[in-house]
Amino acid sequence: MAKTPDFTKTMQEIMAKFPIDTSSFQDAFRSQTALGEKMAKVALAAAERSTEISAQWAKDTLARMGELTASKDEPAEYAKALSDFATASAEVAAEHMAAFAEVAKKVQMDTVDLMLTAGKDLAADAQKVAEKATRDAQAAVRKAATSATKA
Repeated sequence: MAKTPDFTKTMQEIMAKFPIDTSSFQDAFRSQTALGEKMAKVALAAAERSTEISAQWAKDTLARMGELTASKDEPAEYAKALSDFATASAEVAAEHMAAFAEVAKKVQMDTVDLMLTAGKDLAADAQKVAEKATRDAQAAVRKAATSATKA
């Protein structure tokens, strides 16, 4: 039975002939994970604050429900209690919706800030890579020119 040749060593030799600088890939990976971590922190902080607002809203509503369900002597008092509950609920809803809007505004500002920072970092990294590639190309040209003059 024929054996399949093992090309591992051959592939290693071929790859050694084409050296690749993986530091730019590693830097890009680190930048992406750092950005992801910062974005996750923004999202988690917003979720935490939103949960706090929702919980407070529920507590406020439940506290007012006690007043609504209390026994009354006159039928008109029930209508007044319901009216008071509706008015208080509308006020509380406006307050809590404003709090949610503040959370959204903060998330938006933080996200824009992170994206601007990431863009600046990306531009700086691209400039470093371009400068390195230029230096490497110039060195290769010098080496080739030196070899050609010696020959």
